[in-house]
Amino acid sequence: MDFKPDSAIDSIKDMPLPKKLFIRTYGCQMNAYDSARMAEVLAPMGYAQSDVPEGADLVIINTCHIREHASEKVFSELGRLRELKAERASGGENMLIAVAGCVAQAEGKQILARAPYVDIVLGPQTYHRLPAMVAAAGTRAVVDCEFPPEPKFDHLPAPGADGPSAFLSVQEGCDKFCTFCVVPYTRGAEYSRPAAAILKDARGLADQGVVEITLLGQNVNAWHGDGIDKQVWGLGRLIRALAEIPGLARIRYTTSHPLDMDDALIAAHGEVDKLMPFLHLPVQSGSDRILAAMNRKHRAEDYLRIVEKLRAARSDLALSSDFIVGFPGETEDDFAQTLDLIRTVGFASAYAFKYSPRPGTPAADLDNQISAEESEARHIRLLALLSKQSVAFNQTCIGRTMDVLLDRPGRRAGQLGGRSPYMQAVHVHAPAALLNTVQPLRIVAAYPNSLTAEIVEERACA
Repeated sequence: MDFKPDSAIDSIKDMPLPKKLFIRTYGCQMNAYDSARMAEVLAPMGYAQSDVPEGADLVIINTCHIREHASEKVFSELGRLRELKAERASGGENMLIAVAGCVAQAEGKQILARAPYVDIVLGPQTYHRLPAMVAAAGTRAVVDCEFPPEPKFDHLPAPGADGPSAFLSVQEGCDKFCTFCVVPYTRGAEYSRPAAAILKDARGLADQGVVEITLLGQNVNAWHGDGIDKQVWGLGRLIRALAEIPGLARIRYTTSHPLDMDDALIAAHGEVDKLMPFLHLPVQSGSDRILAAMNRKHRAEDYLRIVEKLRAARSDLALSSDFIVGFPGETEDDFAQTLDLIRTVGFASAYAFKYSPRPGTPAADLDNQISAEESEARHIRLLALLSKQSVAFNQTCIGRTMDVLLDRPGRRAGQLGGRSPYMQAVHVHAPAALLNTVQPLRIVAAYPNSLTAEIVEERACA
């Protein structure tokens, strides 16, 4: 049954308190951000987060449609939750089950048809309506997978901090329509938040002790919002404004598209010290033929030119990327061109995926689908090269002094853990008083997935 939010809002205040909320999050950083915001909008109803689904009054599965067999993984998870729901019901208690995110957006009422015990299905653009959905769900199933006319960000509370780093959504949706991707269909058209709203949220996070903010968007560098000077700003200008916020020491952004890497943003990398020297810039393939089939709208040469400009602007900048192997029609020569691009660029880290068709996307209907065996063989070769480059990059860090955000206890007694400017895990023996601060550390050892460091000098504050 389609959901009309106004009919349920008045009953929210009558909900009993307190209640337990469990959220399981799949997928990208945007989904992690969305899960945190859903918890925040439910907090006034008395929902406090739990680490386990057992005993929870509301369980939300926040889904991702990017990975292979995403839907089946969701229904497998729902099968386990059905048993918990039945156990609660046998004791006279109720447990609501909600499916959120991109699978919910793509499949909507089909989820209720296969799993009628689900109480709420909501798309990623409607979680600001979640309190009203919860209030209504006791008597009927609720489905809200519309693209509402109002921006959800206008109806959300100010984001809360949970440690020294935080995500901040500035852009959502995608107009690129890569042939392998479902995001334009599940997240909708590109939308950029106004600069004033973003800066207000960032100041609020800094006031709560956040020293590092990661700007989020499906195509975050496509952000073009109303500036506080009544002009249209691009992401480079927004980053410069964020860098002026007292207490904010580090700025990142993800995920980017090569088409939107303009000169103003490249210049910011060279001129804004608070902007970390690490950029995730997906290229997907090194073959122009495959890039055209993917509808990426750029060539390998264009990508390499952008990399050259970025490194000219900031010599210590490092890159990560995304790659898809086994795209329909990919030949051995196409794959070799991808390996050549990787060798030319030299990546600090990267993600590699085997192509799998997504229902409703153009690539799913292309001829010349690559066999699973060939995709796997290429995937192994690609990962080997990327791993070699990552290890080599980590080795170049030995002897360097880096500012590291120490944001968690270490794996061993007396240790703290943190993240370098290049997103590497760093471990150091340090006093607990340095937790949640940025400290200059000298890197003394490098491993495939982490660095070991020693304190150079203790800073009293970040």
